[in-house]
Amino acid sequence: MKINAALVLGMRTQKSWSQEELAIASGLNLRTIQRIENEATASLQSKKALASALDINIRDLDFEEPIKKTKYEFKTIEIHNNDGFLAGLTKPKLPDIAAILNKEGENGWMAVQVLSPEMAQGTWTGKAGNMVVLLQRELLD
Repeated sequence: MKINAALVLGMRTQKSWSQEELAIASGLNLRTIQRIENEATASLQSKKALASALDINIRDLDFEEPIKKTKYEFKTIEIHNNDGFLAGLTKPKLPDIAAILNKEGENGWMAVQVLSPEMAQGTWTGKAGNMVVLLQRELLD
């Protein structure tokens, strides 16, 4: 099972113990202590022995997955249409929106929202000119 190896190492260092001294205090093999500190895995019996030797609660040795905060960056692109996008049955030739968004997607960008400034401002006359696309992608550490 996964174990908090940083805590084991920290507690051992705090007590100024070598790995061999922790092995003696816990009744575990030196190689077991080395494996626990290097690989962060231990059996339940080893975990109990360590908790006892370090005088801590066995639950303190539980490994907790760090919470990863996902960070994003955003950008906008404007899709121009000089003919306007008609709302209704007759539609002029539209820009290839899928091709535009797929090109951005190749660079990790994902469309979050598509806006028409005319519609947002309440000045829409049934014909919208340009569209603004809000894109996001995850920032990699």
